[in-house]
Amino acid sequence: MIKQQPGDPVAELKQVTKTFGGKRAVDQVSFTIHRGSITAILGPNGAGKSTAISMMLGLASPSEGEVLLLGQNPRSLEVRQQIGAMLQEVSVMDGLRTREVIQLIRGYYPNPLPMDEIVRLSGLTPEELKQWAVKMSGGQKRKLIFALAIAGNPELLFFDEPTVGLDTTARRTFWNTAKQLAERGKTILFTTHYLQEADDIAERVLLFNQGRVIADGDPKDIKARLTRRALSFISDQKPESIRELLPHTLGITDLFVEDGRIHIVTDDTDGTLSVLYREGVVMRDIRIEQGSLDEAFSQLTTDLEEAN
Repeated sequence: MIKQQPGDPVAELKQVTKTFGGKRAVDQVSFTIHRGSITAILGPNGAGKSTAISMMLGLASPSEGEVLLLGQNPRSLEVRQQIGAMLQEVSVMDGLRTREVIQLIRGYYPNPLPMDEIVRLSGLTPEELKQWAVKMSGGQKRKLIFALAIAGNPELLFFDEPTVGLDTTARRTFWNTAKQLAERGKTILFTTHYLQEADDIAERVLLFNQGRVIADGDPKDIKARLTRRALSFISDQKPESIRELLPHTLGITDLFVEDGRIHIVTDDTDGTLSVLYREGVVMRDIRIEQGSLDEAFSQLTTDLEEAN
């Protein structure tokens, strides 16, 4: 059993490169993930995030650099006994009921979670536990795959697009459970295309693009890198007349009305407000909007592509 203390490194990539056919899928990537944290890995298709996770799971070896889980090689038996993975595509064994599948997987681990705790955390019902696993619906199979991921009582959990196909209630339930696991000291690393999930759940975001980590921080830090913000307010003055008051130097890219509010998208919210006050525009309920993680994601990846 690998002993872990709060804050210990759970996953480490040190100058890792992975090459396929002369092309670098991962290019000199380094980061450390600490115990008890919830980290989202984001990026467009082909950005390198899946390759990085494959190396952490021990399914692929780096061409250069070093990957460590719990301070050891990811392929070691001791490490494998302390990680769990919920992947998008998982084949369910034929000829076994749900409870039997879970019991089988529990038997592979030295210190598995109790069966009743797995059932409680996964939300599987008594009826679902009796079902043939291969005949479960898509949503039921997601619960089963989650149950299998936590069956061994792992220290580190990988979730690959865990809420695809789930309704809003099921997503909320899943992430509430994930937070409970993190509070117990479990470390969670997940990918998602639902950027709002990363914004709401992750303490840290690693943004991949073109094989590199182009942003690393909590969602607020990454959103703070947006150079473009939105200013909105209520005014009786017509939008057209307001637009005529604003100079081009403010970097205004859009001015529109939505839900009774005038919105101005600008590089300089302070300067824009200063001009509006100076020109005597009467404004009520003024708001400055930083932007979403989705916008930050788009802007950061676009900036990198333009730089190259």
